[in-house]
Amino acid sequence: MAVYVDDMKAAYGRMVMCHMLADSSAELMAMADRIGVARKWIQKAGTYHEHFDIALSKRALAVAAGALEIDRQGVAAILKRKRLEIAARVPVTEG
Repeated sequence: MAVYVDDMKAAYGRMVMCHMLADSSAELMAMADRIGVARKWIQKAGTYHEHFDIALSKRALAVAAGALEIDRQGVAAILKRKRLEIAARVPVTEG
């Protein structure tokens, strides 16, 4: 299990932002708490695509705390894996 930060650098006002995501909601929230990101800023909570948009200063804190650095392809691979894991848990009904 892991927390990840991507290499996106999107301007948001005077800040430059990236994404922070994790293999589980618990890991994502624990890292948010650890680096001082308010839980209320979560995006797409409860979905396979839940994440935080974080400033590069928070990204540096996350990496120092053990987050893994990934690129856009890494984000896509993680989201695909999470989506497939969720789909595999949904029971199929015949009818």
